[in-house]
Amino acid sequence: MSPAAPIGLMSAMHEELVLLLEAMPDEQRVTVAGRDFWLGHWQGRSVVVVLSRIGKVAAATTATALIERFGVQQIVFTGVAGGVGPGVRVGDVVLADSFVQHDMDASPLFPRHEVPLYGCSRFATDPALSRGLALAAQQVLAQVAAHVGDAAVAEFALHSPRLHTGLIASGDRFVSTTSECRALQQALPEALAVEMEGAAVAQVCSDYGVPFAALRTVSDQADDDAHADFSRFIRSVASRYSLGMLSAWLAR
Repeated sequence: MSPAAPIGLMSAMHEELVLLLEAMPDEQRVTVAGRDFWLGHWQGRSVVVVLSRIGKVAAATTATALIERFGVQQIVFTGVAGGVGPGVRVGDVVLADSFVQHDMDASPLFPRHEVPLYGCSRFATDPALSRGLALAAQQVLAQVAAHVGDAAVAEFALHSPRLHTGLIASGDRFVSTTSECRALQQALPEALAVEMEGAAVAQVCSDYGVPFAALRTVSDQADDDAHADFSRFIRSVASRYSLGMLSAWLAR
């Protein structure tokens, strides 16, 4: 990819995006499909930063606009997710190697989770792009206090946060009860985290042949306590993780 080719950076919530925009010295706003796309440079790279909004349809619309309207040649999604895999704790980061829609079910015409007429249920992320992001994530997690501060480390028990790589499940439902979490774990035992956008972006990028990768900070365990301190965690931890990881990745 040419160094001048624009990179699309997506998040679903404003709190996840604000620090990224503050880091851009020359951003210019362009509104398309009711969304503000911020064009500029960061770490010497041309970037387009956008708030996708929440849910699969909103994320797919945003990804399509990034590719069709702005010509991005790779897309990276950052934000939060609920941890559902064994050993995945609050403050850890999950790097997706693939995505599945946990609420896709066109049975009996197609197997559960399979996307109709695609012949598959999972969409892989780009290995090379993911490797670069993994190095950046490990760099940030090794110095977590420097990025989020000692108070946040103590408040959210961010002791020795880890990077996990594997399957992320997406669906148009905020999984926030223990019973829902257990049902998801039974249906997709390989899933490490659950969120609401990634699988849609992965499918769009697959359609267009655009490399895609996603980093998700684990904000909760997708159980009965999933709502607790959610907004404060995004502001104090997840947004700062995203800033540090994307900055380190672009600097490489």
